[in-house]
Amino acid sequence: MRTVSIALLLLLALTALDLAPAAAADNGEWSVRPADSAITPRAAFQLPASPGATVSDRAVVTNTTDGALTFRLYVADAHNTERDGGLAVRGVEETQRDVGAWGKPERDVITVPARSSLTVGITLRIPSDASPGDHVGALVAVDERVRPGAGSHVGVQRGVGARIYLRVDGQRRPGVAVEDVRFTARNPWIPWTAAGESTVAYTLHNTGNVTLAPRVSVRAGGVYVGGPAERQLPGVPAELLPGQKVRLSASWPGAPFAGWGDVTVTARADSLRGSASDGFLEVPWLLVGSLALLSAAGPLILRRRRKAVRTVRSADGE
Repeated sequence: MRTVSIALLLLLALTALDLAPAAAADNGEWSVRPADSAITPRAAFQLPASPGATVSDRAVVTNTTDGALTFRLYVADAHNTERDGGLAVRGVEETQRDVGAWGKPERDVITVPARSSLTVGITLRIPSDASPGDHVGALVAVDERVRPGAGSHVGVQRGVGARIYLRVDGQRRPGVAVEDVRFTARNPWIPWTAAGESTVAYTLHNTGNVTLAPRVSVRAGGVYVGGPAERQLPGVPAELLPGQKVRLSASWPGAPFAGWGDVTVTARADSLRGSASDGFLEVPWLLVGSLALLSAAGPLILRRRRKAVRTVRSADGE
């Protein structure tokens, strides 16, 4: 019996809480979005709640293909991925612990006719001991069909999810930290003959209960040759969820290639700031070795020149 591996690919609408509404979560065949309010269209569920409360809303699932599609609906926890910090959701078979455990659609399985839409209710029951702050998840519609993947024994189920941003009443405690900075210098043997490939690795940690949009920079301090002294780091998650840690790394063109000091990575989000450092001692050994050889050879050359001069003078005197 052939074993089929199921990979769930979830395409989520990248909509932050304080941004203007964007398009619905859509993969070109079907989409999931909150039902429009009486005031404005919505791209994500943005729901305030109190501990112990029950919150209800409606979602619209739209099928844009020429045939009927059947979907499995479920509510999932969102999290930042370890690979790059992007947002992902837990699979339907995984244990849900937060929004995914609190929410449930009114129907687990729906069939949407060709080029049609279906409205489905969703209910979130907030535990009485729910922690205050931001909780993020998604209402996901997974196509029940298993499609062939890149390998002969791999199947792919596709899903689309509309994000759920739930803010539970209580004290907001934003916080950000940078941890475990590692600076790795990879410089050419002969300075300025080629570009270096130095990297900075660090852990970005949301220590509070509010979703953050951090900016991260790296700065060198001490006595060194190289530059610029500071630069913004790319590849920072657009949204870092409460309690999440992500391990990131970035190349640093123009990093110090000679000298000593420290490299400091600083994360900022609104008025928040967190930083951590790693020391470095970089010596261009080929250049130092060349200078050492010149220093050692210098006195020998000087003695030989003096000896040659004395020899010439002795010959002239004869």
